[in-house]
Amino acid sequence: MAFFAAAVMIGFGIAQRTVFLEPDRVSLSTEIEDEAAYTVIDPQALGAHPGKQTITVSGSDAVFVSYGRSSDVAAWIGDEPYVVVGYDAEADEFTSEVVEPESTDAATDGTATATPPAAEPVAPAVPDPAASPVGSDLWLDEFTGEDEVTTTIDVPDDISVLLASDGTAPAPNDLAIAWPLDNATPWAGPLILGGGLVFGLGIALLVSGFVHHRRSRGPRRNRGKLPSAPKPSRRNQVTSGGRRSISRAKRVAIVPLVAIPALALSACSADYWPTFDAAPASTAPATETPAPTGEAEAPEESEEMEPAVTVPQMERIMRSVAVSTNAADEARDGSALPARFTGPALEARMANYTIRNTLPDQPGPTPIPAAPLTLTLPQQVAGWPASGRTVLTIATNGDDPTVAPTALVLQQDAPRDNYKIAYAMSLAPDADVPEVAPASIGAPLISPEFKGLVLPPGQVAAAYADVLLLGDASQYATLFDPEGDVLREQLGVTGQQAINDALPPTADITFSNVVGESPVVALATNDSGALVTASIEQTEKVTPNDGGTIGFEAGAPGAALSGFTGKSAKGVQRVIGVQLLFYVPSVGSDEQIRLLGWSESLIGASEVP
Repeated sequence: MAFFAAAVMIGFGIAQRTVFLEPDRVSLSTEIEDEAAYTVIDPQALGAHPGKQTITVSGSDAVFVSYGRSSDVAAWIGDEPYVVVGYDAEADEFTSEVVEPESTDAATDGTATATPPAAEPVAPAVPDPAASPVGSDLWLDEFTGEDEVTTTIDVPDDISVLLASDGTAPAPNDLAIAWPLDNATPWAGPLILGGGLVFGLGIALLVSGFVHHRRSRGPRRNRGKLPSAPKPSRRNQVTSGGRRSISRAKRVAIVPLVAIPALALSACSADYWPTFDAAPASTAPATETPAPTGEAEAPEESEEMEPAVTVPQMERIMRSVAVSTNAADEARDGSALPARFTGPALEARMANYTIRNTLPDQPGPTPIPAAPLTLTLPQQVAGWPASGRTVLTIATNGDDPTVAPTALVLQQDAPRDNYKIAYAMSLAPDADVPEVAPASIGAPLISPEFKGLVLPPGQVAAAYADVLLLGDASQYATLFDPEGDVLREQLGVTGQQAINDALPPTADITFSNVVGESPVVALATNDSGALVTASIEQTEKVTPNDGGTIGFEAGAPGAALSGFTGKSAKGVQRVIGVQLLFYVPSVGSDEQIRLLGWSESLIGASEVP
């Protein structure tokens, strides 16, 4: 009976992992008949079944797959028609339809007009780079391949997937998505192991019964004294009967000892055993959840706001920026910079390249580190504001901890534009950066005229420029914290006096400061203050005072940048561009404005006009 029970248990346990085993995934596929340059898989289709999504796309020579926030995908596509893949829950199948987005241009009467149906698409001879989604900063990740792309993602319900070829040819039309199924057999292991134990018990019972039967054989009563048999020698007792008994016992014991571990090892996978967790682990990616504040619900408008970028998105952007920037720095190739730089950050690097093309031994600009990002503060946005999107991030140099962290302000003007660095500044030693909102929430962009700060953001740069020029005599001196402000010593009254003392008696120098033309960027902090970035330009004008001439020193950066190597009776001038990052406290605070970081570089040199 024990052998029968063991056979049933082991057989049923093995059958659970073979003939009765359920599939380990469920999949849906479709062949998209409608032709468009882009296909969007909406969140409903991605979430048709729980778990990670393994996406397989084919049907064109070049295959591009990316995923990002649904609002970003829609913004990138803009007014162009596309195919959207949805999900019919009742039929458990994908659906597809062509979408013609409404035009964002307003008619003359102020009402929106719908985009007319597109004509039959004709693929151009050369693909339009502007139509290709490859490399866009809006994607959380992207994949390319020839003929077919297969990738596994795990995204929440506000993410869409974009499919394309080269942006002009029809998108690939063969789509399949698979989701994992839980085909664990938690009782297979116990059944197999239990069957092995029952089998061993049966063996033990069989041996016990056999031994008992041997001992109980023969007469039960003594019918007389039988003649004594000759006693075996001591050698025979040891080498004959004793050896047979030991060998037989070993063989009997080895059977269950070998069988049970072999059966147990065959069921050592976790899928063979029951789990007693209170709840299954989630496969959704971790996201930051703001802590409850106990306040009343925010207005409905605030629920529509979202951060300009996510942390994974920003990390991907910074990797791309760092690679392209470091390549341009090494090659001193200014033609590549406008793709990733703008404003004062572009101006400073272009000037550095010009100088180093003449004076290779001059130091290059501070490299742009890719990671780690110690702070990411995106602007809160609802759609696409007219000023574009802004994000402030602080990156540290993982290879050289002695290099000061770099504060970067990046701006994106339109969905199909990539983020560009507008400001790049090194943090001051022991910079006390205030607490800001988490990246999952972001911060509102503050108007330059906002009067809720000790100084409106648009006036901070002009006030600091006056402090640099006049020192403690400036009317704004008490608004700024002088502690740790090394820049004030370098470009302020002390630094200006040092430059003046180094000039010959036949030359005079004058200094003037103006606010740069770059837009002021102000992002709110948690204490109602703001992080403000701006720029100023300090001009040093050297003129002869004895009726003679003067020029740049030979081999000086000013001569390399200006190309002016002669002497002038009018004099020469240099322009220092300064990028600044301030913390500006709120009105009523007893704190002063703090300089958190800066970058100064020669951006102009010429003969005095």
